[in-house]
Amino acid sequence: MQEWEVPWLPGYEDSRPVRIGNAASQQFQLDVYGEVAVALAHTPVADDDLKTPAHDMEAALIGHLCKVWPLPDDGIWETRGSRKHFVHSKVMAWVALDQAVKMHERFDGSGDVKRWRRNRDQLHKEICAKGFNRKLNSFTQSYGSKTLDASCLRIAMVGFLPLDDPRIIGTIGAIQKHLMKDGLLRRYDPAKSKDGLKGGEGTFLACSFWLVVCLWLIGRKGEATTLFQHLLSLRNDVGLLSEEYDPVKSRMLGNFPQALSHIALIHAAFTISGQWTPETYAPASR
Repeated sequence: MQEWEVPWLPGYEDSRPVRIGNAASQQFQLDVYGEVAVALAHTPVADDDLKTPAHDMEAALIGHLCKVWPLPDDGIWETRGSRKHFVHSKVMAWVALDQAVKMHERFDGSGDVKRWRRNRDQLHKEICAKGFNRKLNSFTQSYGSKTLDASCLRIAMVGFLPLDDPRIIGTIGAIQKHLMKDGLLRRYDPAKSKDGLKGGEGTFLACSFWLVVCLWLIGRKGEATTLFQHLLSLRNDVGLLSEEYDPVKSRMLGNFPQALSHIALIHAAFTISGQWTPETYAPASR
């Protein structure tokens, strides 16, 4: 979809520029392969009337992924800066490879499993070597970066490392310490991240729900529950949430209603209720 600016419109509260269309339609987002692979991993264990043979589709998908995962991408946040080797994107590519290997081993599907396993192990080693900053004791936004990014919280949620691994504990702690603003979590520090946009932004609600999940998983359940209750209190009169929230002016910002915020809310609720753990993230690993 082509994107163009409308200079004669001021936008909401003079939030120029007003854009029509979305340039992100031309972006390369590596993380989506992981999301699709996890969805496919659920199909063989679905109820009988919902089962879908996904082996051939996944074989083609993962075969392509083996070619493109070494490339930089535009990341989950659809940044307008240059492409980078975003750590979250690489982790989700690893998820895709890991789930493909496990599903095809379990269900004896077709595919070059040896190649997939080799790529999976190579990628895991690369992420740990290039995506973790020892000085910050945290995984960072991109390879070699010193910028923290809340998307790295998802590393604890996909089985990439054990929950008691010091790198997982350190990442959660660093993000909570440096990206919290008035009790809620930012995606990253706009002043330190070259995202191609001017100005700042509000706190990102989905990221705050991810923090709830991570705190619960590492045993900090009191903190997780308190943050979860606070997030629930931000909903409007019919229970809806926006994309971002301004804790200073106590109002919602950005896209409304925002599906990602509600998905993250449900995820946090399932975690706290004991209905979800990283082990149930994808059934192929069971």
